[in-house]
Amino acid sequence: MTPLRLSATDLSRLRFAQSPLVEVVESLWMLATGRIRAPFRDWHRQVRGRLTAVDTALLGAVVPGQPVVANFLIDEQATDIERQLSGIAECPPEVVRTDLEEVWTGLTPPPVLRDITAGPAGPRRLADALHTYWSTAVEPEWPRIRAALDDDIAYRAQSLTEGGTAAVFASLHPNLVGKNLTLPESAGSGLRLVPSVFTWPFLLVAPGRSGPPSIIYGARQAETLWRATAGDEPDDDAVGALLGRTRAAILARLALPSTTTELARQLGQSPAAVSHHLSVLRQNGLVTSWRSGRRVLYRRTPLGNGVFVAGGGTSPVTNGETEPPR
Repeated sequence: MTPLRLSATDLSRLRFAQSPLVEVVESLWMLATGRIRAPFRDWHRQVRGRLTAVDTALLGAVVPGQPVVANFLIDEQATDIERQLSGIAECPPEVVRTDLEEVWTGLTPPPVLRDITAGPAGPRRLADALHTYWSTAVEPEWPRIRAALDDDIAYRAQSLTEGGTAAVFASLHPNLVGKNLTLPESAGSGLRLVPSVFTWPFLLVAPGRSGPPSIIYGARQAETLWRATAGDEPDDDAVGALLGRTRAAILARLALPSTTTELARQLGQSPAAVSHHLSVLRQNGLVTSWRSGRRVLYRRTPLGNGVFVAGGGTSPVTNGETEPPR
């Protein structure tokens, strides 16, 4: 594991971030290893037939399933995929070459890597290939993935408020506890905590060449994300009889965070109608809400979970398994 030396200034500048590009890279890494873990097998069954449109030879050479991931792929500080891929396209070829040489240390790299490190056209070709893969394998699932990331960030932010940075690090991964996390002097540039679905159950550290370092860790809901459907309804009509069918349907869909607009689209109702039902559920302690950027997210509370499960629904399960960093 890359040692992190964090100062008090770093910890005071701790922030959370989402990264679509991390999901792209980490899912490619999993495919390259040939080990599709149980939580991701449904996702893999959905996308494997569509991967013929992807330049798998190039992407498999750039992300070959080795213990090291090229830093220029996960060091990108932007948080939307278009800006992230633009950063890859504009990355200096010598940086790409240096990072990929580290990935392939002690091994013979495939010839295709010479093409993408020979000049500016190489990184642009790589960015195009990554965009095709994103559109094919990750973007269709992005609303579900983003909901899991929103949920994780809300949970960690609450842990930070209630227990401080020690509680947050202790919950991320065993390797961030005790002697594995040191706190002497550093540049004071801060620290990003980046939850990731496809990183689970591993841990990555990006040193932060173009910004603060990042700890990339497995999101809490990663293990169960494809196991249950977002609209998992109770087996009987008990919750509907208690709350009304629309409010029961809304409650069923809030195992992971969602916005009013997203719920309205799923239910085929107007945002105004869904907003009214959410207001009633929130006033009665069944859902909670918070703001994430420009979005207002809603999720079931523990009381809401209890009502849902009592009606025959499935309680959300968070993962507890961890593995050493790669």
